[in-house]
Amino acid sequence: MIAPGERLSRWSVRQYRPADAASVRHVYAETAFFGEPVEAFFEDRELFADLGVAPYLLAFPEHIFVAQAGAQVVGYVLGSPSGEASVHRARLRLLPAVLLRAVLLRYRIGRRSLRYFAANLLAFLHGELLEVRDPRFPANLHSNVLGPYRGQGIGRALICRYLEHLQEAGVPGVHLVTTELNEAALHLYESLGFELLAQRQTNVWRPYLGRSVLLLAYGRKLR
Repeated sequence: MIAPGERLSRWSVRQYRPADAASVRHVYAETAFFGEPVEAFFEDRELFADLGVAPYLLAFPEHIFVAQAGAQVVGYVLGSPSGEASVHRARLRLLPAVLLRAVLLRYRIGRRSLRYFAANLLAFLHGELLEVRDPRFPANLHSNVLGPYRGQGIGRALICRYLEHLQEAGVPGVHLVTTELNEAALHLYESLGFELLAQRQTNVWRPYLGRSVLLLAYGRKLR
């Protein structure tokens, strides 16, 4: 792994392979808390990955691209061409196995995880979550890069490859949801032609940050 601040000259973006699953799960968990590790708010990164990124690995592997530096996967971009509804269906397919592991105590579910689940439930009940259901932007997008490898152009290359992939598939548009705290990514999205679609205050992160956070939905037409 490179040291923080060191420039990385050799990396490439390629199609995801099943052997990359553990690496993608690692990047997902390692960047979950505004670019920092998930343990800031959740005890078990395997459970977090099973609920979050595993549906994409199961149902949409052909829509995943990874960045590789040497032998290591250091970033990814993934999504569903038909958006969150299809991701929810994939998550439901995985849910019985996740519940079984929970009953068998295969996960560590502690105070942090329970507080996170409760915060998300309250946000849902109060209408604080932001989901895009616009036929102009049916596909969704999620991308993360490990901390030491940011600032190398990897995130831009990943997203550009994903946008090309969606265009080749004839998808009319793509959307993403992020927060006001993700300033570097916001500049990247806007430079790539994404436009703000909606915004909403949420208290999901108040227990950890001491304040509400603004959710931002961005979209880009592809044809």
